[in-house]
Order: sequence, then structure tokens, then C-alpha cells
Amino acid sequence: MTVLKTERLTKQFGGLTAVDEVDLEIEQGEGVSLIGPNGAGKSTFINLVTRRLEPSYGEIAFQGDSIIGMDPHEVVQRGMSKSFQTASIFPELTVKENATIAALAAEHGSFRFNFFRNQNSYPAVDELANEVLESVGLYDERENQADSLDYGNKRRLELGIALAAEPDMLLMDEPTAGMSPDETKSTVDLIKRVKEELDLTFLLVEHDMEIVFDISDRIVVLNRGSVIAEGTPTEVQNDPAVQEAYLGGVEE
Repeated sequence: MTVLKTERLTKQFGGLTAVDEVDLEIEQGEGVSLIGPNGAGKSTFINLVTRRLEPSYGEIAFQGDSIIGMDPHEVVQRGMSKSFQTASIFPELTVKENATIAALAAEHGSFRFNFFRNQNSYPAVDELANEVLESVGLYDERENQADSLDYGNKRRLELGIALAAEPDMLLMDEPTAGMSPDETKSTVDLIKRVKEELDLTFLLVEHDMEIVFDISDRIVVLNRGSVIAEGTPTEVQNDPAVQEAYLGGVEE
């Protein structure tokens, strides 16, 4: 089943074409990485797919339905979640409250939450929040304030917040940015485990090629807004056009 499909997706800023007629299909359970040199159009593409930008023209279909014209929260409710945005964490709330709010927001389309009610009055949501925190290794931290977590665990919480929405597809933007080698390995292992356990479909933007080759089923390469290569990690690694445009060039 095709989860995400774009056809001739294009975004122009004045005379600059940031994304140029990109055709992409991602199947259920597939892990796809989007790579390319600085200015290739990766972030713009992600913002188009998550409805934070309006395309100049082209189509975006999620779960077989067009999402053109939808608001970002509507796309989240349909099952698309973006992870690793530090702004998604409420630092003054507990780890558990952050996961609970995310689950409620996905269900109801907003972040309204009555803290004067016991969390146990939302039994299904409470159970989901606990399961998510267990899956990302933060269950023992659930009563701690989110701001007290170290950097690596804050990133884990960001992943947990995204998973609390029970997404059909997860978009990850530079998930290991700023991490130590040990934190990076732990995060990569976590993503691989979650993908296997949940049959998770994901689209990853990552500059670290070692991570990309390790974690991806398929890689799509952008350069100047256009797809120049697509294939398995081995196929992309050996593609001369990719080596010239990205792997052998200037990385982000």
C-alpha cells in the first residue's frame, strides 16, 4: 500500500525553484531517506508534505487521498507525524504530560488538556502514553519535568511525542543533530527497533551518511530541487551522479 505519493510537486520562491516536479512514492513499512547537498530542497519538500508550505503546483496524496489545502493539524490527525522538533516539547510539564498531550492532540486536533482532571480519567490515552514512554526508554522518567532531561533524552521524548499520535508515517528531520557518538548510536538503534516492532513507515532527512546507509530501505537524492537518483543504499552509494553531487561534495 502506498502511504505517501507526490506528483510533479513544485515550490517556487520568486525566480527560485526550490522543489522541482518531484515524484515520490513511499510504501507501508518502508524507511526512506531524503539526502542531498546544501540547498537541495530537502527541508522545503518536508514542509510541503507536512502542509507547512503551499506548493506552487503538483499533488500530494497521503493514504490515497489528496492533502492539498489541508492544515498541518488535519494531516497529523490523518496519521502523519513529524519528530525531532525541540519546540514540540513543553519543558515545564512532566515527561508523561508531554506524551499525554500529544496523544490527545492527535485524537482531538488540539493541545487542550484539562490538568485539573486526573490523567487516569483518560484511560486509553493514559495507557498509550505509558506504552510510548516504555518504547522510547523514558518510562522511569515519566514524573520528571521535561526540561530536566539531558539532550539525548529530550530527543527521545520528541520521538515519543510523535509516536503518541500513533502515526501511519513518521517524518524525521536530522534526528541525531548535536548528539554525542553514544547518543547517536542509541537513537539509531531506537529508530530501527521501533520501525521493526511497529512496521513503521518513515521519511528521514539526515546529513550523516553512515546513519542513512544503516537505517534506510531506500534513498532518494535531491539536487537543486530535482531527484537525481533513487535506490537501495548500495545503489545510491555507487551512483556516480550522487558521488559528484553529494557524497563527494560539500555536506550540510
